[in-house]
Amino acid sequence: MRRIGILTRDCAGINACIRAVVRTANIYGIQTIGIFRGYEGLINSEMKLLDRRSVSGIINLGGTILKTSRSQFFMTEEGQMRAVETIKKNNIDGLIIIGGNGSLTGAHLLASKYKIPVVGIPATIDNDVNGVDLCIGVDTAVNVALDALDKIRDTATSLERIFVVEVMGRNCGYIALQVALAGGCEEVLLPEKEFDIEKMCEEISLGAKKGKISWIIIVAEGKAKASDIAKKINEITGLETREVVLGHIQRGGRPTSLDRILAARYGSFAVEVLKNGKTNVCVCIKNNRLDLVELKEAIKPKNIEVENYYRLIKILT
Repeated sequence: MRRIGILTRDCAGINACIRAVVRTANIYGIQTIGIFRGYEGLINSEMKLLDRRSVSGIINLGGTILKTSRSQFFMTEEGQMRAVETIKKNNIDGLIIIGGNGSLTGAHLLASKYKIPVVGIPATIDNDVNGVDLCIGVDTAVNVALDALDKIRDTATSLERIFVVEVMGRNCGYIALQVALAGGCEEVLLPEKEFDIEKMCEEISLGAKKGKISWIIIVAEGKAKASDIAKKINEITGLETREVVLGHIQRGGRPTSLDRILAARYGSFAVEVLKNGKTNVCVCIKNNRLDLVELKEAIKPKNIEVENYYRLIKILT
């Protein structure tokens, strides 16, 4: 293998991973071609050679130096054929694709349908890649959300209000669950768990009668809108309730040490795997050891542990 291509999605830790890929490949005399704007850039041949110097000073940066975009065209056969043509025309022997479910689905398609050697690296704040304990970007996203939550708690306590805080996560409640536990929140609403808003409001009213002056409720964006929940709580309890949507600030920011180290391990390992002839796999961590999961398994829906975490949240509040 003489030349590999790398394309990415965006979240904290991606640049640290790019750096690890480029510098590990360099040790083996393998060139790394950076592909800009994800699959769209692959289709349009937007790329350049990356060397050791070009990835200097990026380990602490959020986002991705390769930029990214969603590509509807890649989901068509014509788009896929153009992507494959680009790979062959530029003498790319294999791809490392860094991203979440969508990016890894594309990786599986290239490997299985077009026989392109591909290794995936899981990077998504949703932490919804199946068979992977921890994705790049998750720890930073949780800490960014937790920092915001600590500030909201100051206001909630001072003003004696209920705050409903919406965090990202689409169909996976991992961020919400982690933030709720680490932030000492009273309730968390998750896509994986049914909830009874009437019962929750009954608990809030009972707490208020006993002198409880503030509540913080975390809502995963895939479960409900914070504005709808806040309005319903106000209608049922008569207590002043405010909503906060944290949004895309969770995807940015300087990566934590955990994300930088995870990215370095994943990136370097992915090069080794690709160099050794393995394809259609995703690197992962299992019991703190580097391992592999087949891409066809990685893109399946992931079941996260909810009940034990949720029970602990309720015990502690």
